[in-house]
Amino acid sequence: MSLIRKFATVGGATSASRVLGFVREMLIAASLGAGPVADAFYAAFAFPNLFRRIFAEGAFNLAFVPLFAKKLEADGEKSARQFAEEVLAMLVAILLLFTALSLIAMPFLVSTIIAPLFENPAKIDLTIIMTRIMFPYLLCMSLVAMLSGVLNSMRLYFLAAIVPVLLNIILVGVLLLGLWLGAGPRTTGIMLSWGVFISGFAQLALLMVGTKNAGFSLKLKRPKMTPQVKRLLILMGPVVLTGGVLQINIQIGRIIASAQDGAIALLQYADRINQLPLGVVGIAIGVVLLPELSRSLNAGDHAEVSRLQNRSLEFALLMTLPAAVGFVIIPDAIVSLLFERGAFTAETTALTAAALAGYASGLPAYVLIKVFQPAYFAREDMRTPFYYSIVMMVANVGISLALFPTMGHVGIAIATAISAWINFRISTRKTNPVPGDDDCCIKRNNGRIALVWP
Repeated sequence: MSLIRKFATVGGATSASRVLGFVREMLIAASLGAGPVADAFYAAFAFPNLFRRIFAEGAFNLAFVPLFAKKLEADGEKSARQFAEEVLAMLVAILLLFTALSLIAMPFLVSTIIAPLFENPAKIDLTIIMTRIMFPYLLCMSLVAMLSGVLNSMRLYFLAAIVPVLLNIILVGVLLLGLWLGAGPRTTGIMLSWGVFISGFAQLALLMVGTKNAGFSLKLKRPKMTPQVKRLLILMGPVVLTGGVLQINIQIGRIIASAQDGAIALLQYADRINQLPLGVVGIAIGVVLLPELSRSLNAGDHAEVSRLQNRSLEFALLMTLPAAVGFVIIPDAIVSLLFERGAFTAETTALTAAALAGYASGLPAYVLIKVFQPAYFAREDMRTPFYYSIVMMVANVGISLALFPTMGHVGIAIATAISAWINFRISTRKTNPVPGDDDCCIKRNNGRIALVWP
């Protein structure tokens, strides 16, 4: 299967999820608008997602896939299966403990991390209830990330890419049920939280069946700190810091936004639109490129490594520039078409559109970063992206604080875009990601832009 076909497979599956995500957001907008229940739901849902992105889809996946692909390519399926079962045992033990402690400490976490600037006691209590209901979603998604990494390393991309559709199918069903029953905003918010909980276990069950059908079912063993697991944890360290910096960056933005009523929901609606091309292109590139680069590097095929990187770069630019221009030029029309109904008024449309234009100005940078980062992770260089993320966080927080007093939530969106371009810029400078490697940079080669990593 060609690289573009692999991108299309993942992008097409992700597109289905994003389209249903739009339907979900339209129903949430119609049911909750940008009121206190919407703020509470998005703040609560963001918390398990924070850890999911740091540990599951972030540090764990980026460290696990290169190691698993190396085992699969060099040592065969039996060795790869043993490694995966050792990791699975340790992952389940850690997640169960972390989930239990988080559920107990939830009031403290909400008041200090999730939404420290919420002032309405009822809104705070609702956020605590919703977060507790949804938090086990993190456990399920971490296991989903591992099983997805197994399938992707085996070059079976479709099932792992399509499984997030279940979240949106279930939440759309919950929202339609709420509208049919005439449920109030608070009841609808609680129903949505249970929908997230159920969807986590549904996604995990589907991937367990998928890996079994692929001939790679895994047994749960007693957790042990084997040399292979220790190596994984060592590699995860810098990536946890990288993912942590990026997600803390986002969380700081939400904390700043929580000082403006409705701002969290407005940014969520705008980001949902911005995420469509980012999901179709950026996520497709990230999902496919990491295992492909890992296997090619382990096979010593450096010509294929260069080809994979350069075709990814071209594909990213071709697909994202038109979308970014459209979102910046006509954001009002797009937001109005998608969301303006029910509790989502024309005023809410204008506020969301301004945030969308801010986010979209950084869309090409977001996607191009997805091209550069796998080149480091596939080489087991986890530190360089961490240094870049530190610069990005400092820039984002500083610009957000500078712009928020005068521009409100729009300033946060613009700060996110500017910091993404800063990250992109420093990622294209000459660097030495792995001792002994030559410099990596973007150059023009026969009139074409190419990512050169000799």
